[in-house]
Amino acid sequence: MVLAEFSMSPLDKGDSLSQYVARSLDIIDKSGLPYQLTPMGTIVEGEWDEVMALVTACYKRMSQDCNRISTSIKIDYRAGKSGRLKSKIQAIESKLGRTLSK
Repeated sequence: MVLAEFSMSPLDKGDSLSQYVARSLDIIDKSGLPYQLTPMGTIVEGEWDEVMALVTACYKRMSQDCNRISTSIKIDYRAGKSGRLKSKIQAIESKLGRTLSK
């Protein structure tokens, strides 16, 4: 399984990009893959091929009316482990003995 954190935004649409980002989040939400939206990107968990297909779907939708797109992707693969969107945070909180701000 992989955790993939990615952000994708057009560079040719001015200062307010939320309408373009929202279209990607619609695709991500409908994919059925576990995800977590953050202020700077989205973290998705799944098998490599399904996560990459999701990133590609977001890119294809954005490229329909955006001529320049910035994409950043960070991937963490770990064989045989799932549910890491929550378990990685829980492991840190357990070591600290307290719940962290979310």
